[in-house]
Amino acid sequence: MTLWGGRFSTKLNQQAWDLNSSLSVDQRMAIQDVDGSIAWANALHKANILLDEEHASISLGLDTVKREFASGEFIFVPSDEDIHTAVERRLTELVGAVAGKLHTGRSRNDQVATDFRLWMLQTIPQLDSAIRILQSALIEQAEKANETLMPGYTHLQRAQPILLAHWWLSHFHPLQRDRERLTDLIKRVSILPLGSGALSGTPVPVDRAALAESLGFAVASPNSLDAVSDRDFAAEFLFCATLTGIHLSKLAEQIVLYTSAEFGFFELSDSFSTGSSLMPQKKNPDVFELTRGKAGTLIGMLAGLLATLKGLPSTYDKDLQEDKAPVFQATDTLLAILPVIAGALRTITAKPQRMRNAIDSFMMATDLADYLVDKGIPFRETHAIAGKAVRLAGEKNVQLEELSLEAYQALSPAFEADVYQVFDPLKSVEKRNAIGGTSLQSVKNQIQKIKGV
Repeated sequence: MTLWGGRFSTKLNQQAWDLNSSLSVDQRMAIQDVDGSIAWANALHKANILLDEEHASISLGLDTVKREFASGEFIFVPSDEDIHTAVERRLTELVGAVAGKLHTGRSRNDQVATDFRLWMLQTIPQLDSAIRILQSALIEQAEKANETLMPGYTHLQRAQPILLAHWWLSHFHPLQRDRERLTDLIKRVSILPLGSGALSGTPVPVDRAALAESLGFAVASPNSLDAVSDRDFAAEFLFCATLTGIHLSKLAEQIVLYTSAEFGFFELSDSFSTGSSLMPQKKNPDVFELTRGKAGTLIGMLAGLLATLKGLPSTYDKDLQEDKAPVFQATDTLLAILPVIAGALRTITAKPQRMRNAIDSFMMATDLADYLVDKGIPFRETHAIAGKAVRLAGEKNVQLEELSLEAYQALSPAFEADVYQVFDPLKSVEKRNAIGGTSLQSVKNQIQKIKGV
């Protein structure tokens, strides 16, 4: 059974059929296709296209099809070109020729766009929940960290001391933006294409506003040509998914670094580590490396869909059959990664002493400059003086706090005996108490605000 064979004298070449068939991908939208068909049957009934008994028969048949999909009992056959064909074929088996009335006034063009949007509306909350669980793991680690200090880095060079809690929370906020982007996307997904027909709109006097409401859409599409061709929502979804993948990759990269022997800031739980088939001592952060690698795959899927969309000349073109596979794969990738990373982070062990030992007084060089600023010297001058102190300590192969007071006063008479208090990393952290800073109070405020999100 095909939905389009009347004008053809021969069957489609088998290899062409295999290429043309999309069932292997779009069967994932089976429930959405049936729900859309139920809503369309209701609309046809209200428009007096379906008689009461026809509507009752079709509705009962569709309910049966939906139960078969839900239970896994639905049987596909070789003639099922796509999910729409499969549903209509099975409905015909159940209720007879009256099933043919269901397709009155609609096309697979508006049908598939509706299915896809319905699927996405139901999937976005799943992704949001998975990201939120990962955020909870980050908050747990931040609260557990208390006053633990660690080196902060720029250019992968030691920069200034920070709180470990501040570092954990720095990964919370990109994920929060990811959630906000997904939530904002919903309003652009929640536009009903059904009733647009193949391209020019339906001749059936259905109430599209009521149809949209019945399926949970915010509005009906305002232009039928645009409605069947628009895949902005799919590209935007892939962008959101890709950026989430990039944020996860950045987190993963740092965990990979910080669990190495060279850093030793963290140790992974055995339950989220792997070993080597050759080297017995190895404890590998494979789940984080895979996360980092899959970000590249996500980028490729986004670029691929954008390349597909860029040259389409009209309303619906078969190229759009390529829209769903990357979206489904991106979703599966994130839903596989997110809970694993959340579990790995919850069970990770921080090494506070190793982090503290990585902090040296050179990381307080800015505090040294700020010390002179408090004496009334312009920062641009104090920056140069502090830089000379760094150079002098390097030449003497000592730390900044090991330079004598006389050496400091030779650089600037404004230095006094209290200069050595500058090199306390906790005091350095505590001075950064502005909103968003790394002080204890600032981080506590950050956690309190986050918990209110």
